Amino acid sequence: MGVFNCAPTLVESLDSIARQSYADWEMVLCDDGSSDDTLKVAREWARHDDRAKVLANEQNLGLARTLDRCISEARGEFLARQDGDDISEPERLAKLVAAMDAHPEVAVVSSWMTCFDENGVWGGVRTKPFPGPNDFLSGSPICHAPCMMRRTPVLAVGGYGAQRWALQVEDVFLWFRLYAAGYRAMNIQKALYRVRDDELARERRTLRRRVNHAIVRWKGFRMLGFPWYKRVWAVKPILVWALPGGLYRKLHRQRLKQPMASGLPLS
Repeated sequence: MGVFNCAPTLVESLDSIARQSYADWEMVLCDDGSSDDTLKVAREWARHDDRAKVLANEQNLGLARTLDRCISEARGEFLARQDGDDISEPERLAKLVAAMDAHPEVAVVSSWMTCFDENGVWGGVRTKPFPGPNDFLSGSPICHAPCMMRRTPVLAVGGYGAQRWALQVEDVFLWFRLYAAGYRAMNIQKALYRVRDDELARERRTLRRRVNHAIVRWKGFRMLGFPWYKRVWAVKPILVWALPGGLYRKLHRQRLKQPMASGLPLS
């Protein structure tokens, strides 16, 4: 877990890991220079569970470098993600580990997830069971926050990295590199994770992030050997950003309320 200014939600998020039916885990949690009480909350929580280890960056380094630091401290064969404002369902880790064991050919296992805000659950994200390279054209076919990865392939492609043009879309850049190296992913066809998608989350979807997403998509499409006419579709994140705010929010909500929504939201 790389965490930043999430003190009000962190305990609930950590407690959802403590309640997992699968108990053979370690928590490597790194505070990325928070200005609120996130680090204090993390350290207090860790005092009651010796499976947790808390790190702290001296300054804000960004999620990619923070996660790479967590990976360097982790001892497990599998690397699972969690954000400090989200919630894991009790059977999440057990089902991810079981899928990893049953499918040694995949490097990443993720799942569907439900979306919630201050009013409760309002939608969800469903992804294909075994996404192929062409599924990257419409968006990221793998939900990052609920995922579990094999350590060896992640390290083989260089981890998340620290490229400035991949900030806030470092997960997508990692997926492209894994697929370009011949690795593949699968998605459990059940929601095992609850992602917080409220007004604060929407405010983080800035133009800078969308430009970075377009750059990563262009580079990723080239890694996968797509022809030029497919690479042009790399600009989709910028086109979405250009939508009027009210229209974007309406489309975003409508899409995730669809019973068989495929892929990630318009973000």
